[in-house]
Amino acid sequence: MAKKQFKAESKRLLDLMVNSIYTHKEIFLRELISNASDAIDKLYFISLTDSSVGLNREDFEIRIEADKATRTLKISDNGVGMTKAELEENLGTIAKSGALAFKAEHENADEVDIIGQFGVGFYSAFMVAKNVRVLSRAYGSEEAYVWESSGEDGYTVTKGKKASAGTEITLELKDDAEGEDYSRFLESFILSSLVRKYSDYIRYPIRMTAERSRRKEGSSEEKPEYETYFEDETLNSMVPLWKKPRGELDDEKYAGFYKEKFHDFDDPILTVHTSAEGAVSYTALMYVPKRPPFDFYSKEYQRGLQLYTSGVMIMDKCEDLLPDYFSFVKGVVDTQDLSLNISLETLQHDRQLKTIAQNLKKKLKAELMKLLDNQRDKYEEFWASFGLTIKYGVYSDYGANKEFLSDMLMFRSAKENKLVTLKEYVERMAEGQDCIYYACAETAERAAKLPQSEQVLERGYDILLMTDDIDEFAVKVIDDFMEKPFKSVSDNDLNLESDEDKKKTESLNKEYAPLLSAMKDAIEGVKEVRLSGRLKSAPVCIT
Repeated sequence: MAKKQFKAESKRLLDLMVNSIYTHKEIFLRELISNASDAIDKLYFISLTDSSVGLNREDFEIRIEADKATRTLKISDNGVGMTKAELEENLGTIAKSGALAFKAEHENADEVDIIGQFGVGFYSAFMVAKNVRVLSRAYGSEEAYVWESSGEDGYTVTKGKKASAGTEITLELKDDAEGEDYSRFLESFILSSLVRKYSDYIRYPIRMTAERSRRKEGSSEEKPEYETYFEDETLNSMVPLWKKPRGELDDEKYAGFYKEKFHDFDDPILTVHTSAEGAVSYTALMYVPKRPPFDFYSKEYQRGLQLYTSGVMIMDKCEDLLPDYFSFVKGVVDTQDLSLNISLETLQHDRQLKTIAQNLKKKLKAELMKLLDNQRDKYEEFWASFGLTIKYGVYSDYGANKEFLSDMLMFRSAKENKLVTLKEYVERMAEGQDCIYYACAETAERAAKLPQSEQVLERGYDILLMTDDIDEFAVKVIDDFMEKPFKSVSDNDLNLESDEDKKKTESLNKEYAPLLSAMKDAIEGVKEVRLSGRLKSAPVCIT
């Protein structure tokens, strides 16, 4: 049979699909499984009003079969299938979406949660396959057809045989080449891991017949004999934890999911499970880890939440969902409201995404502030691990986030020898105190014992002891908190001396002027030497 050519400038566009849109070849499996799920969704939708379908929801499935001998991989479903015309229209025209056509033809079909809006995911199969064969029988038809193509040279459509409605896609994998191991897509453990990574929450079971071995019955322990058998295995969990009713979940289940999903041994400090409906609908499950990952402060660290739509992971690290100062947060966001570009990997950074990010940012802060109010020991544990990141958030972007983050800050109090927030410091300020005093040093102990600190503490004023390089930059950006300006104990104009003390110091400076001048000349690099009324027990201080 003569081959038909792809429409839509086939060769050039197909080359773009295979080589430019998708960055990882393994994505092909996600795309084909998503298409199979869409096909089942369509038939399930029809079955709601047509009893002749003869299938209940639990009867639907997606199957994966790998054959190493023939180097073929088959993905099949018992969904709605395609007619000959639909095979030509949907697969012969690149970027033609059968999903959109189905929604246009069926009233209320918007209720069906279909991902394949752009009709290009199927062609990702050519990234790994040198030949693709699609056998499909449409629901309500007695005939089946085979669509087959080796890529840019076009396709054929011939009659085939299939016992029931559904679609089988058979990929003949490319030969291995230097740097390209296509054979790995025939290994059951690789296929299982890819399903769990990208398609774990597809609502229908994804099954594969796996080869197993067991000891033969009656064989001795000294010389055991083994036999091979095959076992059906469901690869996906289908229902994501974040979609389950809150009443079914407890701390143990949340923590178990976190440890398994994000490969941590410790329970998280905080779990945030939130959802929204309306202009933008989404569900989010976020975790604050107990401690930073080993590469947290390295260039290799990647922040972001996993982004899902309709049970399919479309981004492993969506950076746009988290600001830098919350980069330590792990979690998932599931939404159906994002516009997708040609490929599922590329998101339009539109209003919905920004709205979700803004909501998540506010929710995270609110839950952390609850932790501060109700479980202070846990908040201080969080602060010990990630306080530095929050401080950098205050300073970065020219202080754009200072109003949002400043009430989360904590510093050690010189008077109380414990961590306090800026609000707590201001509320406990002594009568007559009009500044927030701070001292910077390598350790809190050194900051408290600075000669400049002694006069402030003697007046009954507290000092915030700052030990990180970023601290002073952050408070200078904030400038004031609750209308109280920040002031370093090392500033020249503390104005803590009485008028009488100032006159006495001024008189002494005049009296000892020759000595002070000689000291200045003797000490290289010193601009001025003067007597100070700020010192108490310390003999000298540098400002």
